[in-house]
Amino acid sequence: MENKVHSFKGLNAYIKSKELVKDIYGVVKMLPQEERYALADQLRRAVVSVPSNIVEGMNRISDKEKSHFLEIAYASLMEVYCQVDIATDLGYIDNRKYEELEQSINGVARLISGLRKYTLTPKL
Repeated sequence: MENKVHSFKGLNAYIKSKELVKDIYGVVKMLPQEERYALADQLRRAVVSVPSNIVEGMNRISDKEKSHFLEIAYASLMEVYCQVDIATDLGYIDNRKYEELEQSINGVARLISGLRKYTLTPKL
């Protein structure tokens, strides 16, 4: 039986958001040096915030608090999406990689939305 403290590890939203972290970190390594302390740092902070807030939310007692942290995770995910879009416009990310990232982001967004909906559904 899995320890309740680590029960978040089986959540698809957590698993897929960690995969996105790895993908974004790979992209960040390819950004030009002049973006090291701007776009790269912002992307890293935002993408790491996604699984972090999923975990923090799922370990809160009240459903309202869980939902709040899932909203933060979703907002951070949308920040990542915006930054990926900007990096693509600047020519740092090619269209194929952009589409790949967009698909991952959309998948994580659906999972977070579903998890939030589940936490807000009255339990019998």
